[in-house]
Order: sequence, then C-alpha cells, then structure tokens
Amino acid sequence: MSEQRTPPNQMARFGPMFAAVWLFFLIDPLLTGWHHRDEVSGIVGMLATVAFAVVYMALWVRMREDRVRLIEHSPLRFTAPYLGGLAALALVMILSLGETGLASVVYIAVACMMVLPLRVAAAVVVVLTIGSVALSGVEGWGSQLGLAFGIVAASVAIFGMRMVIRRNLDLLRAEQENANLAIENERSRFARDLHDILGHSLTVITVKAELAQRLFDVDPERARAEIADLERLSRDALADVRRAVEGYRELTLPGELARARTALAAAEIEAHLPNSTDDVPTDLRELFAWTVREGVTNVIRHSGARVCEVRLSPTCAEVLDDGRGPDGTGRGSGLNGLRERADVVGATVVTRRLEPGFSLQVVRAP
Repeated sequence: MSEQRTPPNQMARFGPMFAAVWLFFLIDPLLTGWHHRDEVSGIVGMLATVAFAVVYMALWVRMREDRVRLIEHSPLRFTAPYLGGLAALALVMILSLGETGLASVVYIAVACMMVLPLRVAAAVVVVLTIGSVALSGVEGWGSQLGLAFGIVAASVAIFGMRMVIRRNLDLLRAEQENANLAIENERSRFARDLHDILGHSLTVITVKAELAQRLFDVDPERARAEIADLERLSRDALADVRRAVEGYRELTLPGELARARTALAAAEIEAHLPNSTDDVPTDLRELFAWTVREGVTNVIRHSGARVCEVRLSPTCAEVLDDGRGPDGTGRGSGLNGLRERADVVGATVVTRRLEPGFSLQVVRAP
C-alpha cells in the first residue's frame, strides 16, 4: 500500500522555525557554560546543550514527518534512541552546569508527551515533576517549584496540541477514505456504463458480420447491405465510446439509457428501457439522448410516477410514465431547449397527457 501524505501548506514550511523558537530557554545553560569556558565542565556543558538542541529538533522533525504521513504513533524502536539521547545529554548538562542544566527536563517532558502513549507519557511527566521538586533540597540550589510548574504547563499544552492533531488526522483519514470511495464508485459507474454502451452493439456487430459472411455467395446484395449497416453500427459505437472516455462532455444514447436506469432505480421508479439503440439513425442519436435525459429528469422531479418506460424506433423517441406530468402547460426551459434541438434535424416535440400518465415524444417524419 502506498504511503498516504497530507498536502503541504505554507504554515507547515515554517513549522521547524516555530519549534526552534522554544529553544530560547536553553540560552541560560549556554551562558553558564560560557562563563566557565576556561573549565572542562563549561565546555562539556555547552557541547551537551548544543547537542541536546539538535537531538530535540531532530525528534520534532521526525514527528512532523510522521504526522504528514498520517501516522499518529511512531514505533518505539524509532523514538527510543531520541529519548535516550535526550536523557543522557540532560544528565551531562546537569552534572556539568548545575542548576541551569535542569532546563533540559522541560524538553524531555515535552518530548515524551509527543511520542509516547498518553498513559506512559503522563507517568513520565509525574515522575519528572516530583523529581524536580525533590531537587529543591540540593545544597546551593533554589526552589524548583517554577521548574515543576513549567514541566506541567508545557506537558498540558502539548497534550492539547496532540488532541487537536489526532482530530485533524481522523478528519484527513475520513476525507481520504471518502475520496477513495468516490474514485471507486466512479470506476464502477464508468465500467457499468461502458458495458451498457458497448455490450449490445458488439454483439449485434458480431452477428451481422457472421451473417454477411454467409450471404456473400448466396445473396451479394443483402451481404453488402449488412456490411453497410455494420459500418454504421461500428461508427456509432466508436463515437459513443469516445464521448464516454472524454468524460461525458457529450451525450450518448446508450449512456443516457444507462444513467436513466440508475436514476430511476434510485428514485424507486420501475423502469422499462430498451436493450438496443442500433435502430436509431446516427443523426438522431444525440437528439434522442437529450429526449431521454429531459423525459426521465421530469419523471423523477415532477411526476410522482411509479413506472417509467422509454421507447425507441428509427423515427421516434418516447418517454412515458403513469404519474401526473411536469405541470399543466407542457412548457419549460428543458422542453424549449429540446424543441430547438429537434427543429435542427426536422423533428417535432409532442407532449400529451395519458389516463393516467404523461408522454414526451420526439418524432421525425420518415
């Protein structure tokens, strides 16, 4: 399975910079080490402080990359070396710099809250808080209540941030799942429509090809007629497929019948649709596709019908239902547009009421 990633945004690019700002609190240990730079402890303390900052930022960047991959908890085998390194460097800072080295403890609490399971992280924070308070008794050191408060406050802040991140990750996962389902549904719909568009046409083409082959020696004129019809059917099928592959920017009669079947089923209307469009002449196929679309749309939206039927012939397309019809006028923008398209090819739009029901018919005289 390929790795899922969230899209980058402008704020995310500056994330490391914002995280690095909080390293400001390591300035005190650095200054202490600088004041004792003529001693081994001062040099060791400065090096340990810089190394501590580097490891902390490396852990933060690793956590950020995992969040981008929608990984909420990194495996402990990846995070343990970072935490162990921070703990070791913090110990060096405290031993070489004294009280100011305790600033590292806050960062360790934050790191644990970022990467460990919440129960484990909370336990570590409690231990660090109690340990900090206990260090108030060290000779020469002041009260560490401020340090303890800093540990708790920083941990609570990271806990809140972690909850927000968790909700965001859940939302992103849900969005990706919905997107994957939408893609899968579109693939299924396209496959179904392509089957409806090509299935019958290819069957008829195969039968007519076999018939023409048998007629070559018996009835050459009939064979030529079958071949001419075969050419027309193959061209129509090719045009329908091209339009479907182009993203349904143009209507196809088989495609509209496939959509009508799906739409009527969703509206719980019984559908009676033709299985073939081969008898429809090429110049009428697009007009009849518009007829099916307009008629079925009106049936679903306005008729209250329980049954819808589509009839096709070489000169007529008709959509019938047993409902009340669109309205009392037989007019509308959809029907007006259909009349304009019918006029172009010399056809006529006829609407009539049935008992019960309504009929939309587009007819061209033979």
